[in-house]
Amino acid sequence: MTMLIKSVIGVAASLAFAANVLAADAATAEEASALVKQGVAFFKANGKDKLIAEVANTRGQFVSKDLYLSVWDTKAKVLAHGANPKMAGKNIIELKDADDKYFMKEIMSKAANPGNGWVDYKWVNPVTKEMQAKSAYFEKVEDIVISAGYYKK
Repeated sequence: MTMLIKSVIGVAASLAFAANVLAADAATAEEASALVKQGVAFFKANGKDKLIAEVANTRGQFVSKDLYLSVWDTKAKVLAHGANPKMAGKNIIELKDADDKYFMKEIMSKAANPGNGWVDYKWVNPVTKEMQAKSAYFEKVEDIVISAGYYKK
């Protein structure tokens, strides 16, 4: 085989391996809801300010695989975002997904009553950089909403 063909085969094999690793590292619905519950427990033990600081730490305990916590007030103002700290302070109630769905309005509506649940939408996966179906689990605790979402396969 020529050197070029060997290189192409090597690159293709590496890409296939990387894709399998990424798929294996994709979070599940159970992991997303467990991460939110960990955030709720942290909030109850340490208060809102410490939760916000920990969620804003992109290398902290609330970032795992392709999962991260987000914390909002009940009007959808971002208090902390585990993947993008620059989101803090922004009101995202009008945020739409790739299908023009106002998913934040749905989350805030459901968070008001009964206070927790799931919302499906499409979003860019921070690991693969591809648009994917996503499902976010959230819980309202006092005056904040804590959420994590997983990317569906």
